[in-house]
Amino acid sequence: MSGSDAQLLEETFRIYKISDPKYDRVDRIYGRTEDNSIEMSLDINKELFPCKVDDELTIALATSLSLDGTKDDERGWRDVAKAGSSEATLADEFDYVCYGKIYKFEDAEDGQSIKAYVSFGGLLMSLAGPYKKLTPLRVDNVYLLAKKAR
Repeated sequence: MSGSDAQLLEETFRIYKISDPKYDRVDRIYGRTEDNSIEMSLDINKELFPCKVDDELTIALATSLSLDGTKDDERGWRDVAKAGSSEATLADEFDYVCYGKIYKFEDAEDGQSIKAYVSFGGLLMSLAGPYKKLTPLRVDNVYLLAKKAR
């Protein structure tokens, strides 16, 4: 299994709106891909990963943090880092990493689009876009990886 098999999606989103915060440390950001094919809303911890309108973010969803795509063992990615492991992971390439569960899919009436919902410990994400691009998300658990596009 190669790393590309573990990586389900990687896109660059431009933030066009940040909602009024309901919580002290959380912002809900709204973005879309450059070609407007995928629409995203994402709750982020703004103390860990502050964002503003017009920021470009690279967002990836993956089933494993191993660069070779092998399944993660029972230890979380933080445990591996704490253990002093020098093994590089996909997380090393990003600034913000969460682990969560894909809990719902909705097919659009047009038959061409799909909407996926993910919860990262209560921080929610939704992605709406072409069936072809979002179908790989039909898994249970994923890592969200984010960084500012440079």
